[in-house]
Amino acid sequence: MSDPRPDGPGQPVPLILATDRALTVARVPRRNRPGRARPGPAERPDPGAASGWASTESAPDGDWLVRTVPGAQAGKTYRCPGCDHEIRPGTPHLVTWPADDTGGVADRRHWHRPCWAARARRRPGR
Repeated sequence: MSDPRPDGPGQPVPLILATDRALTVARVPRRNRPGRARPGPAERPDPGAASGWASTESAPDGDWLVRTVPGAQAGKTYRCPGCDHEIRPGTPHLVTWPADDTGGVADRRHWHRPCWAARARRRPGR
C-alpha cells in the first residue's frame, strides 16, 4: 500500500470537498495534538500524599504530623474521632498524631479529611 500523501509522510493530505456545484480539493495540514499541560508548582500533588510521608500542621491544639492515606491503601475499618463514624476500607482519609516526642503508634488517629479540617469548630465525637 502506498502513502496517500503526494509529497510523502509529514505532508498535508488532500481533502476533497464536494458541494452541489463543484468539486474542490483542499490541502489539510497535519494536526498535532497538544500535550497534557504539566501541573505548575501550586497544582503539583504533595509527594507525601501517596508515599506515606507526613507533613506538620500547627493548630491551637498543638503541632500534629498528618499523613494522607489514599483509598487504595486504606484496607481496614477505623473510627473517626471527629464524627464518630466509621472510615470504611477504600476510603481516603488522614492519619494524625502529635508532633512532639511523646507521639507514638498508640497516639495515631484516623480522620475523615473534612472532620480534621473542622475539628476546631466542634467537640470530638460530634
